[in-house]
Amino acid sequence: MSHSIPSSQQASKTPLQSGDALPPVEQHARQYETVRNAHETELIEDYVELIGDLLLHRGEARAADIASRMAVSQATVSKMIRRLNELGLVKSQPYRSLFLTPEGQAMANASRERHGIVLNFLRALGVSDTTARIDAEGMEHHVSDETLAIMQRYTDEKAK
Repeated sequence: MSHSIPSSQQASKTPLQSGDALPPVEQHARQYETVRNAHETELIEDYVELIGDLLLHRGEARAADIASRMAVSQATVSKMIRRLNELGLVKSQPYRSLFLTPEGQAMANASRERHGIVLNFLRALGVSDTTARIDAEGMEHHVSDETLAIMQRYTDEKAK
């Protein structure tokens, strides 16, 4: 039984280079390790970035606002807030807004910057705003500093 691949999933017009199919073991292991590490911090970074954005644009970051914007329950947010507290990224008091610690603010700033670079790069490529926002949300955690710098350079050159 043969399966046809939709044209959107077919190989690109650029053929794979000989090393693209299966990289050397050490490089392959490094790739997977990098992805695992990104997955570990991804949710934490998303929460911290959102808290920072709420503080910046709304003046407060409440658990209910986080729950609605992330489409999760308030119990899920409460559990994550406890974790962020333990990690020293937020300060919280019952029935009060959340606040970022200096470490949390630094993480929020870095995450926001990465997000912005990826988002603007996708827009510069012609990706629709809605799709660019969705894609950037996942990509920002998995892009190296080298790739970010190239994305930024491309976006800057495209804007000229």
